[in-house]
Amino acid sequence: MHNTVNLANEACVLRAWGPSSLCTSVFSTSLKNSNLQNGVGLNFVSSKYTFSSLSETPALTMEVDDRLSHLEQRVQLQEDELQLLKAELADALRRLGYCEELTQPGAGAGGRRPTVAAPTKSEGKSMSTERLSTARREMVSDSRSRTTSSSSSAYTANPLNTDTDSDGYVRMFLRGRPVTMHMPDQKRDSYSLDHKGALPEHKLKLQWVYGYRGRDCRSNLYLLPTGEIVYFNASVVVLYNVEEQQQRHYLGHNDDHLALSLCVFPGSLGIHPDMVTIATGQVAGTSKDGKLLPPHVRVWDSVSLNTLHVIGMGVFDRAVTCVAFSKSNGGAHLCAVDDANDHILSVWNWQKEKQLADVKCSNDSVLAAAFHPMDANLIVTCGKSHLNLWTMDGNTLTKRQGLFEKNEKPKYVLCVAFAENGDTITGDSSGNIFVWAKGGNRISQVVARAHEGGIFSLCVLKDGTLVSGGGKDRRMVLWDHDYNKQSEMEVPEAFGPVRAVTEGKQGELLVGTTKNTVLTGSFPETLNPIVQGHTDELWGLDIHPSMEQFVTCGQDKQVHLWDTNSHQPLWSKTIEDPGRCAGFHPSGAVLAVGTMTGRWLVLDADTRDLVFMHTDGNEIISNIKYSPDGNFLAVGSHDNFVYIYAVMENGKKYSRVGKCTGHSSFVTHLDWSVDSQYIVTNSGDYEILFWEASSGKHVTSMDLVRNVEWATSTCVLGFSVFGVWPDGADGTDINAVCRSHDSSLLASADDFGKVHLFSNPCSQPRAPSHTYGGHSSHVTNVAFLHDDSHLISTGGKDTSILQWVVA
Repeated sequence: MHNTVNLANEACVLRAWGPSSLCTSVFSTSLKNSNLQNGVGLNFVSSKYTFSSLSETPALTMEVDDRLSHLEQRVQLQEDELQLLKAELADALRRLGYCEELTQPGAGAGGRRPTVAAPTKSEGKSMSTERLSTARREMVSDSRSRTTSSSSSAYTANPLNTDTDSDGYVRMFLRGRPVTMHMPDQKRDSYSLDHKGALPEHKLKLQWVYGYRGRDCRSNLYLLPTGEIVYFNASVVVLYNVEEQQQRHYLGHNDDHLALSLCVFPGSLGIHPDMVTIATGQVAGTSKDGKLLPPHVRVWDSVSLNTLHVIGMGVFDRAVTCVAFSKSNGGAHLCAVDDANDHILSVWNWQKEKQLADVKCSNDSVLAAAFHPMDANLIVTCGKSHLNLWTMDGNTLTKRQGLFEKNEKPKYVLCVAFAENGDTITGDSSGNIFVWAKGGNRISQVVARAHEGGIFSLCVLKDGTLVSGGGKDRRMVLWDHDYNKQSEMEVPEAFGPVRAVTEGKQGELLVGTTKNTVLTGSFPETLNPIVQGHTDELWGLDIHPSMEQFVTCGQDKQVHLWDTNSHQPLWSKTIEDPGRCAGFHPSGAVLAVGTMTGRWLVLDADTRDLVFMHTDGNEIISNIKYSPDGNFLAVGSHDNFVYIYAVMENGKKYSRVGKCTGHSSFVTHLDWSVDSQYIVTNSGDYEILFWEASSGKHVTSMDLVRNVEWATSTCVLGFSVFGVWPDGADGTDINAVCRSHDSSLLASADDFGKVHLFSNPCSQPRAPSHTYGGHSSHVTNVAFLHDDSHLISTGGKDTSILQWVVA
């Protein structure tokens, strides 16, 4: 049985009903009665929706996997069709609103749905017929070849339609949603989809990695004989010479075979006794097509940065959480613990890439593993409620459990170190230090309640004394050879609990913290930060209009103003709400910060003092940007509106002058015109809308804006940028774009940890680009410095900031 709904007739019925609220009810009822929720698919025929049962089941002889794949494809297809139906509903409502505006001037203020504009000439003709039938044909033809994880591609059999003789637009599809982008008049006669874009002449080179991964990793901070400290952040292992203010980077965890990987980062780090060879264990990743990328260990040379060996590809599960070289036999062996349910401990001849032994280590988490410095066949592991000593005999590992006897068994044994005489030293979650007799499994000495709360790190210094680092109390304590307290100091609260401790130059200590900071200092002096970063998801980024500075804000409620030369924050400020976006005033005197709660505030760029604060709605402020002349501020929100404010007294006072109403989804990006007269916005359902800045009025005539020159190009949808979208992408795969100030380059940030560099404008399908890895999660933002000498990129979950030289 078929139910047919004619969109054109439906629109007439909707207009006859009058108010928008009533038309929404009528349309919802129509959809509800169509049995859309009962596994019913959509077939687009001319201007009608035809509902038909999905009764075409696979043959009974098909394999189970094929049946599942077939069903997943059909479900994906149905999701795309539902998305398209929603888009057409939004468009019908927009047209209805326009009709109401014509018949009832000023009616938009009476509490009804905000009035919106009619479609442009090129959008209005045969909208339902052209869009829906074309989308349906392309989705059906492509449904058999899509992977179950991919969405309706922007580029299919006839991906983009253009009519350069009359309307002058290019059309692409994202998840079945048609996106129409109007080209400037000067492009109408010469533009062709068949033209091939060129790679940009410039390239990027990673110069600096801001931040350190301490919040969820351990034992990942060491000093090398070169004077560099080594640690990791995102998917980069950093070698940082503090005195010379230089960084080098090992990028082996981002090799070509991982070029489409997600969430790949080193999770553990070990130093060979030669202090040159380094091993880093990698967390499992996910490729763009949904396939798992196996965890493994990479052994590499810290001088040449060349990868020497790749160990355990396909052997480890989930992640390599602990890795360590043997010491007494010249570092011939390497041990590793993975994150499988049984936490497998394995021993390798790393030079031959041969596994020597493996054993189920523990059902509970394992937090540390280390070879005994005087016995190449003895390995100590610790973790939740246990300390185990493993003796290797041939290819067998035999376990002895540490006996706590009369001492209370701790919930976690958090760290392990070795004294000069071969004793094993552990720190636990109760704040106790236990000393275990050399090679034995019994406690020989106890320092009870050495810290309030857990002890996250122990470090035996060259002179044989011991340093312990506390979590809850943030204290660093120095103990003599007999474990008597000698001195102590405290990590400032702003930098968080201790995560890793190692000996630095000339008796100084290097301390990594859970707030992704590295500090240096010596007893009893204070500790000073040398590496700082964000600790929660990071989206907000903007560049100072005239200086080598940029601002970032994240969900950790931190706002940092960074200097690109010293690579340190000029100032940091804690705000009340998680931050989401930021924007400098053209004078550089103030900067605006949007938050996750609808509140936005203005800070003095020199003093970080609060200048102004206001709240628009209660949803995320996704974009905040001053006009080029500095007279207006646009605030884009997840409540679908853009709020426009007049700016007075060089950014010190604000007064609302308009509200842009018309988007049917949350606002994602916005740009100002060079003359500060117009705004262009993108939304979560892939709309491109234009507005008059002085009033917030929706611009409906493309002839008014198709030739506008835009001061910035950060909207991810538009004629000048659509070439950044790859095959198979959905509308969330590109998080940000940015045009260089000289208009020659366009950078994009994608959902797969990559930064791309294109030639600008990027108006050809599948434009070629230079692609760069370094982030270990989705890249949330990109921005060129005011002189285009550098590009800054921010990572979401990896909370990292990468600074690239444009060469």
